[in-house]
Formats: sequence, C-alpha cells, structure tokens
Amino acid sequence: MSHSTINYQRISLLIFGLVTVIAIWNFFNQKPPQPIRIGVLHSLTGTMAISEKPLVDAVRLAVNEINARGVFKQPLEMVIADGQSNPTIFAKEAERLITQENVNVIFGCWTSASRKAVKPIVEKYNHLLFYPVQYEGLEQSPNIIYTGSAPNQQIVPAVRWALKNLGHRVYLLGSDYIFPRTANRIMKDFIRVANGTLLAERYLPLDSDGVDNIVQEIEKLKPDVILNTINGNSNAYFFKALSQSSVKETPVLSFSVGENELNHYPALATHYAAWSYFQSIDSPTNQRFIENYRQLVGDTNRVTSDPIEAAYFSVYLWAQAVNDANSFTPENVNISILQQSFHAPSGIISIDKKTRHTWKMLRIGQAQPDGQFKEVYNSQFPIRPEPFPDYHTKPEWAEIVNSLNNGKSTHD
Repeated sequence: MSHSTINYQRISLLIFGLVTVIAIWNFFNQKPPQPIRIGVLHSLTGTMAISEKPLVDAVRLAVNEINARGVFKQPLEMVIADGQSNPTIFAKEAERLITQENVNVIFGCWTSASRKAVKPIVEKYNHLLFYPVQYEGLEQSPNIIYTGSAPNQQIVPAVRWALKNLGHRVYLLGSDYIFPRTANRIMKDFIRVANGTLLAERYLPLDSDGVDNIVQEIEKLKPDVILNTINGNSNAYFFKALSQSSVKETPVLSFSVGENELNHYPALATHYAAWSYFQSIDSPTNQRFIENYRQLVGDTNRVTSDPIEAAYFSVYLWAQAVNDANSFTPENVNISILQQSFHAPSGIISIDKKTRHTWKMLRIGQAQPDGQFKEVYNSQFPIRPEPFPDYHTKPEWAEIVNSLNNGKSTHD
C-alpha cells in the first residue's frame, strides 16, 4: 500500500470522525421546537369566574389533543390572562397578549362588554379573536369569529317558543349591560307582534344580590314566564330567592345559564334554557368529549355546557385554518378560517363567510334534578346566522344600539 493511500484513508477517517462528533453534538444540543403561542383571555376572578374558568379548561383540552396528535411540528402553548370580570382589564390584557406575549390568536371573553372592549384592540393590530358565547348580535368585525349563537339562532326562536308554550304575560329580567338590554329590545319586538303583554323590564348590576324587590314584584304580577338574561353570580341570588317564594313554579327561560351554572344554583322545576349544545346530547362524539373533559379536570362529575363546547371547537377550527393557510399569522388564518367546518360534539359546525358567525342548532332544555337539561325542543337543522335580524335595517339597528349605549329608553 502506498504512502499516499494511507494518508487518504487517515484523512477520510478523520473527516468521518469529525462529522460523527458534530452530528452527536448537534443531537444532544439541538433546541426543542419553539412553541406556537395562543392567547386565552377569560375571567379567572370576579363575578364571571364561575362561568369563564371552565372555558380555559376547554381550550386546554383541545390544545392537548392537537399536541398529542402531532398536528403541527411545533407544540401549541397557552398564554392565559385574567380579565378579572372587568372590560377595561380585558382590553389591556388583550393588547399585552398581542404586543408583549406575541400570541398568534386569542380565544376569549364572555360578556358583550368584555368583547366590545377587546374588539378595537384586535382590529387595531389586525389580529384574531374567537368569541365562544351567545350574544345579542348587531355586530360584525373583520377580526372576530363568533362561535356562539347570534340572536336569530337563540333569542328570537326561543322567545317564540316561550310565548307559544309557556304563556303571553312576560317579565323581563337581566343584568345591567349591553347584552341583556339589547336582547330584551329584540324580545320586546316579538312580544308585541305575538300580542303578548310585557309586565315589567328590570335590570340588576353585575354581581348584585338585590333580588328581594324583584321577587316581590314577580309575586305581585304573577307572569306566565320570566325571560332571564342575568349573567354571573346574580343568577344564584335570584334562583335562591325565587325558589323560596310563592311563585317558585313560574317558568323561567334563561339565556346565559348552562349546566356549569345550573349545578351551583338552587333547582327550579320549571327552569328552561336555550342553547345550541346540551351535555345530554346522546352521540359518540359528545360522549368522548365529556369523558376527555372530565379526565382533564380530574373530576368525574364535572359538567360541560354550550360555551365550553364552543371554546373547545374554536381551537380546532383555528388549527384547521392554520393548516390550510400553511401559516400561523393572524392575517393569513383570517382568510382560511372562512372555509372551515368541524364535527363538534353538538354536530357539524360551519363558518358563515358572509357574517363570520357559525351555523348552529337551537335547543331548548328543561332543568332536571341531576343538574342536566332534558331537551324539549330543537330546530332539527342548523340555522344560518343573522347577527342583524332582518326586520330592521342595519342603520335602524345602529340607531337602536346607540340609544341603548346612551342610556335612553329602550321602548319604541
């Protein structure tokens, strides 16, 4: 063997050894893939915490499932912020999540007051918010996907059902902010058209326990039905006082009381709720969802609800849009999200391109002793969302909303 051949072999072995060492060094020193940050903005404290905390768990369940399935090369990471049941803090936290935490999307808000506070923030930064709760409508933002029900999917058909099945003498009761006042404005239109009688329209500050006068008035007026748009802890005070009154069997139809809240309030035999989803839906998809949710929170008695389900499937809709856009940036996802559908626990959910809301069912359930709702009515098919009910023009609705915001009379 020649000297040059020996030198060539030595050099080759040296190069091979060097490459091997570099490969081993890279293997043991490689950085893990950077996580994809998503914002979760809900009330962890304050009067709305009882409703909003479970939505954080719902987002976490979807994130864990997506990470376990390896949908993305990088893991999703939740950045959780507490809105403290305060719209001003919601706005500040939304801006912090976007500008300091560099999240790619925000899942959050419950009350319309908090959503309206966050709306100009996500619009300012051309970001993206998924809002998972039924609401009063009369809004459409290019930077919000509304995965809760619009008024024509909940308020309008539920009031029609109540007037037909429960009675025409109506008592309106709500929390004193934009959702109940606007929802009641819509309800009054249908009460009038159906030749119903509006006995009273009353409002409580959020977290107020001042329900004694309300219940005394209900005892005096004896309505056929109470249409309830109270949010938060005030429901507990109202339900307790009503359950101890002489009119405890008066039917109550609630628009913001789900299974989670129901299990914290005194039971009323004639309590109904209008939602798109109930835990009692009997389907394999829903049963898996319930079991996985309970396993996540470590509580076999934990209940699900409509907003919990909407918070859950919102993450999947966003993830599908990310895959289709091949991008995590909000502006790109905001385009592909309009093409998405998902088989959720409540059924097939589809984004409506025109309104950025979702096609959803209406279900009306009667409260049961076990803390569940027994379905007594459903719309049979998903309802196309109409955030602006078509019996007024958009300019007319804008004038109505402006009058409500300015504290003027909500009457005609």
